[in-house]
Amino acid sequence: MDYKKKISELIDSPLVTADDIMIAAEGHGDYALPCFKYAKQLRKSPQAIAGEFAASLRCGDLIERTEVAGGYLNFYLSRAAFVREVMLGKGSTDALRAANAGKTVCLDYSSINIAKPFHIGHLMSTAIGGSLYRIYKYLGWNAVGINHLGDWGTQFGKLLAAYERWGDKTKKLTLDDMLSLYVRFTDESERDPDLAEAGRTEFRRIERGEPDAVRTYEMFKATTLEEVDKVYARLGIKFDSYNGEAFYNDKMQPIIDELEEKGLAEVSDGALVVRLDEYGMPPCLIRRSDGASLYATRDLAAAQYRADAYRFDKCLYVVATQQNLHFRQLFKVLELMGRPWAKDLVHVQFGMVSYEGQPLSTRKGHVVFLADVIDNTVKRAREIIEEKNPELADKDAIAEKVGVGAVMFFALGTQRIKDVDFDYEKVLSFEGETAPYLQYTHARCRSVLAKGAGQEEGEPDCSLLTDDESYDVVMQLSRFDETVADAADKYEPSVVARYLIDLAQKYNRFYIAGRIITDDRALTRARLALTRAVADTLKTGLRLLLTEAPDRM
Repeated sequence: MDYKKKISELIDSPLVTADDIMIAAEGHGDYALPCFKYAKQLRKSPQAIAGEFAASLRCGDLIERTEVAGGYLNFYLSRAAFVREVMLGKGSTDALRAANAGKTVCLDYSSINIAKPFHIGHLMSTAIGGSLYRIYKYLGWNAVGINHLGDWGTQFGKLLAAYERWGDKTKKLTLDDMLSLYVRFTDESERDPDLAEAGRTEFRRIERGEPDAVRTYEMFKATTLEEVDKVYARLGIKFDSYNGEAFYNDKMQPIIDELEEKGLAEVSDGALVVRLDEYGMPPCLIRRSDGASLYATRDLAAAQYRADAYRFDKCLYVVATQQNLHFRQLFKVLELMGRPWAKDLVHVQFGMVSYEGQPLSTRKGHVVFLADVIDNTVKRAREIIEEKNPELADKDAIAEKVGVGAVMFFALGTQRIKDVDFDYEKVLSFEGETAPYLQYTHARCRSVLAKGAGQEEGEPDCSLLTDDESYDVVMQLSRFDETVADAADKYEPSVVARYLIDLAQKYNRFYIAGRIITDDRALTRARLALTRAVADTLKTGLRLLLTEAPDRM
């Protein structure tokens, strides 16, 4: 139920919309309407406007009373009616999904580089994109997950040259082997300038389609995907498309031709560029002086392909903030080309991730493999579980859920634009704002429900859930769908994370305030129903954050 919309409709004024209603400050009701924005138009003080709105309000069963406080009109809901509507109401999520039916969102995320390790630096894009994919799916959108592979460029010529010189052809190549070869090539090319030319020569062989070069290149690609898919499987990540840079090689020329025909592109020092000076940006480089294409050229072709193939309503690029200029240029060029869907392209930026204070560098081999981070987190989770609950069954399976969840929540629990540093002790805390804390609260709920088995049957008496602790939990539950929609609007999974932390804290206060299973059968039934609602919401919310919720911990 959209309570903000319902309240706005009870006010006899066309000026008030659901967006104007906000959650009230603590101690000032449940919802509030700030009236300052209407003062100029109505030529009255905000307080006078709040009073007039209060007088015109059609309270109905939902609102028990109102209060004018300064320029705010505060609403106090009828607790019994509200609790009943939240606990027994059906179809609100269905209505939300129906409103989004037929909408399509493309999400370009993770975008790993072929022949390079899946390291912790890829975590943010993978987690944020994977979470947004699930969030949009929950809201009823058709979501298309795209892994825009970094599978083209001179680095493959360098790797091919390294493999021909130093690779062990007698055994199956691994991602570790490719990293070692690439790092060795980088180091030795600093001493031997001829190696750089050898790398360019080998890449030209790939470009020309020479069978042996292409065969080795395809081996690099297959080996990489085979290994990173193991990580994706642990994270619960799937993609609908793996079309990367190489896929667009034969789709760039029409874009280049159109830019030239429309007079948008010009030659500058032998290179083809689109000037963006009047928009406060440097020129967008379309083709280098040696005729080579660039990221921008392929991204223009990719955007056009996605618009044609998916007819998207939104296309999100989940890429680090360092690429902000690139996407500003890309979107502006598409706008200048007359693409009406350019306005629907969004760069979902995020900050950098470091590992225990250390930056990452693939070129020099200073990398931390994401699989190793997950393995270590799971191992430490297993040790904590052994210490806290040595009799627990399936400790290995539960440690996997706790460890993976800890890593995912680390990436999703704070605002995406912030830089973050991975720290095992913090992400595995059972007391902080972490996945283990939420998972433990969920397990607590399931434990209570198991103990109360057989006492939950029948419709609960919702009037027994109007005390402060119960009501706070119900109010939080009522805002779940609204919160998920807000997360999608802001491209910000941390909004859901913050909601779940608040829900868990409110439930734990309720849990401590009084016994759930009591001698009063009606009270027990009501409190068990509330506990089940919390458990189900935590499980759903954690799933949106790529985290599983074990029933026992």
